[in-house]
Amino acid sequence: MSLDLPALLAETGALLSGHFRLSSGLHSPNYVQCAKLLEHPRNANQLGSALAEKIRALSVQKVVAPAMGGVIVGYTVAQALDVPSIFTERKDGAMTLRRGFQIGSGERVVIVEDVVTTGKSTRETVAVVEQHGGVVAGFASILNRSGKQNPFDAPYEALMALALETFEESSCPLCRSGVPLDAPGSRFSGK
Repeated sequence: MSLDLPALLAETGALLSGHFRLSSGLHSPNYVQCAKLLEHPRNANQLGSALAEKIRALSVQKVVAPAMGGVIVGYTVAQALDVPSIFTERKDGAMTLRRGFQIGSGERVVIVEDVVTTGKSTRETVAVVEQHGGVVAGFASILNRSGKQNPFDAPYEALMALALETFEESSCPLCRSGVPLDAPGSRFSGK
């Protein structure tokens, strides 16, 4: 079965409209709730397999995903590549490696995310990988909201680029119009 990501976004109700604070801190009238996209294991496996095929040539030894958003898709990409999957997470506001996870010196990793907007969590994960002696061979995400073909300094693949408006809080027309703000991302409290 071929992957029709726009249809899957619609079918799962993952593309939301309203007034959202993204994990990056930017505001947007749209939000992609990848948790809904990945809720059914069949969808998660299909997305992970498709993304794995795009990065297979990188010959990585491990997948590293920033928690929370990247954990499920990172796992399914690792499963398709038959390599281990680990994740970074925040402790006291700083991205770190916990739970006994290890990255070997010189180990080639790919960093996998659900959505890349500014790439902040991804770059924080790069720092963790490098602190542990790993080598970032590339990046992958389900969706690229960055507005750039490649916002990183190594190969990057996404299943789909999605050009959705974003605003700095200070210039957000939705704030000025009094539209209630929702913060569904993991860096801010929300639903």
